[in-house]
Amino acid sequence: MSTNNVLFLQKKMTFDKDRIISICNDFSKNTLMETLEMEFIDAGEGFLVAKMPVNPRVHQPMGLLHGGATVALAESVGSAASMMFINPELSEVRGIEISANHLKSKRDGFVYGTARIIHQGRSIHLWEIKITDEAGKMISICKLTNMVLPKKVRNNK
Repeated sequence: MSTNNVLFLQKKMTFDKDRIISICNDFSKNTLMETLEMEFIDAGEGFLVAKMPVNPRVHQPMGLLHGGATVALAESVGSAASMMFINPELSEVRGIEISANHLKSKRDGFVYGTARIIHQGRSIHLWEIKITDEAGKMISICKLTNMVLPKKVRNNK
């Protein structure tokens, strides 16, 4: 990744919401995020938002949003949010723990995952991710812990 594609925020840099959303959507191609039709739609200093359609692709057998799909949205948006705080040329992000409480069911429409930073350390980021419906009603609340690791040099042999 070239220096002009670096996402990380520095105090001297201005926040570029459109660029961050575009980068997040670009790196989602050919991943679970694309399979589940997740789309990053908003960003700000300390938060990131993605949406996901609720349809049979993400239903459990009773026709409701599957808790695993909800957690996939939460981890995807929380991990992408951590990328806003690191230099991806030097570091990588790994989710090391996630928890979720499912509060309300959903059959169709969209859900929105909003990740907000709780703790931003050098090696650990803690995020709260609220999953809401179109009316802003809480569907699930999740907590994600990400570890920031030095990027390993990989040989392509």
